[in-house]
Amino acid sequence: MDTQRTPCLSRGAAIDFGWRRAHTEWMEQTSEFKSPPPKDSTKRSAAKAVSWRIIGTFDTLVLSWLVITYIGPLFGREANYGDALQAATYIAATEVVTKMVLYFLHERGWACIGWGVSSENSKRRESGWRSTSKTATWRIIASLDTTLLAWIFTGNLATAVSIGGLEVITKLILYFCHERAWSRIQYGIGTKTNTHIG
Repeated sequence: MDTQRTPCLSRGAAIDFGWRRAHTEWMEQTSEFKSPPPKDSTKRSAAKAVSWRIIGTFDTLVLSWLVITYIGPLFGREANYGDALQAATYIAATEVVTKMVLYFLHERGWACIGWGVSSENSKRRESGWRSTSKTATWRIIASLDTTLLAWIFTGNLATAVSIGGLEVITKLILYFCHERAWSRIQYGIGTKTNTHIG
């Protein structure tokens, strides 16, 4: 008969103790254990909204003027250079307000989604897939807004759809580059955890 003393542990406590020890050893040995990435602040969302709006408004102004001037006549919208520039300016100026609000709301919505975000050397990093998804969702919202504004200011649905459709191409490229640039900027990255919706 073995007279060696054994600890007085129940079977469940022994299993739990063994799991904890194994888990602790694994965490000490692995370099893949990372803390959750820091969250975007409201200031960061606002700064991104302003920087994107500068780029986006310039693109809309130029693209609208080109479409109204050169493609509009194909749809029965005759305009001289001055009228085309005036309509393009109205579209671009109005969308400064509408897009700032929509972009800010889009950024805040994505700030609640943790997918595609990681922490590298205590810096927040976004994956290319996250940037691609944000690009797609933003482009749908923004192109609908631009098409509506172009229709209001040109009075021609075909010209408005042309402006909204062509800007999909230019803005997808510009927005993706904007997102990738911002993924490397640490301004407005918080260390406290925000509450997630859902």
